[in-house]
Amino acid sequence: MTRLKSLLLEKIQEHRPRITKLTKELGNIVIDSVTIDQCVGGARDVRCLVTDISYLDPQEGIRFRGKNIPETFAALPKLPGAEYPTVESFWFFMLTGEIPTAAEAEEVKQDFNSRAKVPSYVFDVLKAMPKDSHPMVMLSTAVLTLQRESKFNKQYHSMKKVDYWDPMYEDACDLLAKLPEIAAFIYRYKYKNGEIIASNPDLDMGANFAHMMGIAKPYDDVARMYFILHSDHESGNVSAHTTHLVASALSDAYYAFSAGLNGLAGPLHGLANQEVLDWIMGFQKKLNGAEPTEENVKAALWETLNSGHVIPGYGHAVLRKTDPRYQAQMEFCLKHLPEDPIFKLVNTIYKVAPGVLTEQGKTKNPWPNVDAQSGVIQWYYGLTQYDFYTVLFGVGRAIGVLANITWDRGLGYALERPKSVTTAMLEEWAAAGGRK
Repeated sequence: MTRLKSLLLEKIQEHRPRITKLTKELGNIVIDSVTIDQCVGGARDVRCLVTDISYLDPQEGIRFRGKNIPETFAALPKLPGAEYPTVESFWFFMLTGEIPTAAEAEEVKQDFNSRAKVPSYVFDVLKAMPKDSHPMVMLSTAVLTLQRESKFNKQYHSMKKVDYWDPMYEDACDLLAKLPEIAAFIYRYKYKNGEIIASNPDLDMGANFAHMMGIAKPYDDVARMYFILHSDHESGNVSAHTTHLVASALSDAYYAFSAGLNGLAGPLHGLANQEVLDWIMGFQKKLNGAEPTEENVKAALWETLNSGHVIPGYGHAVLRKTDPRYQAQMEFCLKHLPEDPIFKLVNTIYKVAPGVLTEQGKTKNPWPNVDAQSGVIQWYYGLTQYDFYTVLFGVGRAIGVLANITWDRGLGYALERPKSVTTAMLEEWAAAGGRK
C-alpha cells in the first residue's frame, strides 16, 4: 500500500467515529430546519423538491398526476385486444395531467414514429465497445452519443428563457421515441449474435419493442405495463433527482438523462432488480428441487438473515406497505403464469418474508418493493440475461424524468445548489444544542 493510500485509510478510520456519534447520539438535533441525521443521511425526507407529475405516498404508493396505478391503467386508452394502455397515451397524460382520447394517443404514436429512427453512428459507437460491457454502460453511452442531435443545445444562444421549454420538449420526445430501438439493439447485439430486428413503425411503442426484442405476445403488454410502472417515483430517487440536477444547469435532455441512467445503474437503485433475481435463483438451488412451502421458505429466509445478508427486494425508503407496482405485476403473473416455478417461489416468499422481517425487527418496512417481482416476468418470457433488466427500467424511467425536466424548463426552475457544512461545524452546533 502506498503512503498516500495508507494515510487516507488512517484518516478515514479516525473520522468514522465522529460521524457515528453525530448520527447515533445527536441525530435529532436541528440545524437550520433539518436534523443532523438528515444532513448526514442523504437528505432523507427533506421536502425541498417540487414536481406535480407523481407523488409517492408512504401508505398508498405512487400516484401519477393524482391517479394511483389501477386508476391510471383503467383511465388511459388501450389498443384493441391489449390489457394495458399505450406508452404514448401515458406520455400525454404525464405531460398534461389530462386523459387523452384514442385519437390524441394515436397522434403521439405517429409523432414518435417520425422521431424514432436512430442515427447509424450511435450503433457504430455501441459496436466499437467491448461486447462484455454492461448493457447499462451501453445505454448511457448511446444516449450521450445522441447529444449532437440536441435541439436545445443548437438553439440555446438564440432563445429567451421563457422559450427554453420548447426545445427541451422536442429533445425529450426525440430521445424517448428512440430509446426502445436502442435498448432492443443492445439486447440483440449482446445476447442474440447481433441478429437485429428492424423496427415496425405501424406498431405502438410497447408492441414495437416486443417485436424488436423478438418476443411474442403478450410481451407487448408486458412492455407497456413495465414501462408505465417504472416511469416515475417522484423526484427524490437517484435517477430522477440526478436527471433534474444536471438539467438544472441548463444541460440538455441527453446530458441529463445519461447522468440519470448512471445513477439508476447503482446496486441500491435500478440494479436491485438484477440482484433480486440472482438471489432468487440461488434461493431456488437451496430448496434442491423441493416445492416451495411456507415452512421451507421461512427456514431459508432465516438462514439468509442469520448469515448477515438482507432479503433483496424487501423494504423501501418511503413506502410502508406492499409496493403497488409489485401488486400490479403479481396480478399479471397470477393471470398469465400462475404455475411458473419461479413465480410460485416469489409468491411464497411474499407470504412469509414480512412476518420473518417483522420478527427480526430490523426493518421499518417488511413489505416487497417493485424489484421483488420485476425479473420473474422477464425470465418467464425468455429474457434470462438479467443484467439487461436495468435497461428496461431505464426506458421506463425516461418517461417520468423527461416529463419532469420539460416542466422544469417551462417553469424556469433554478440551478440546484444546496449548501455544504463540515463535520466540525455539525459537532460545534450539536454541542450548542442546535442552530437556528
